[in-house]
Amino acid sequence: MKKYRSTKLVLMMFVVTLLINITVSSLNIKGDAKKTNDVNIEINYNSKKALKMVDVHDKEEKIVYDGLTIDELSQRLDNNLNSTLKGYGKTFAKYSLEYEVDPYVATSIVLLETGCKWNCSKLVKKCNNIGGMKGKNKCSGSAYAKFDSLDAGIEAFFKNLSNNYYKKGLTTPKQMNKKYAENPNWYKTVEYYVNEIKSR
Repeated sequence: MKKYRSTKLVLMMFVVTLLINITVSSLNIKGDAKKTNDVNIEINYNSKKALKMVDVHDKEEKIVYDGLTIDELSQRLDNNLNSTLKGYGKTFAKYSLEYEVDPYVATSIVLLETGCKWNCSKLVKKCNNIGGMKGKNKCSGSAYAKFDSLDAGIEAFFKNLSNNYYKKGLTTPKQMNKKYAENPNWYKTVEYYVNEIKSR
């Protein structure tokens, strides 16, 4: 009887020990699983962060024209604009892309028509007309149009080039010449300025 009780006690101790070991193992597995999940979460978080950084980088480095980003194009145009138009390179770049107009050609026409290569004409300073455009809203009684703001005048110029030249297949200074100016050599000066803009 005593031997039976001793065997029973040993058996119970074995079962208890076994249960304890199973519980500890289970806890260790859960702990490891939690650690693994933490690692996975951290990896996933870092991956998303890396992707986000790549997206931002791509957005910043997007090429918009002639191998240039919007900021580089804006700076190149601004390097050639002076007087009243100094600092408007970004506005020129924005409207050229929006209206699908060559920014170099557009800027060159402005330089020729308004003298903004050095000092902008009164047409620009008083009437915000950057391209020598004619219109109903007269500038000081002349045939040239007057605009409420410089930005409005710049946009009107790009719109005019887009609708009346580019959309009609007149995309080079030479093709534009007959319609834009009476001087048959007008396009040569525009082309000269185009090459100068590209080099700066």
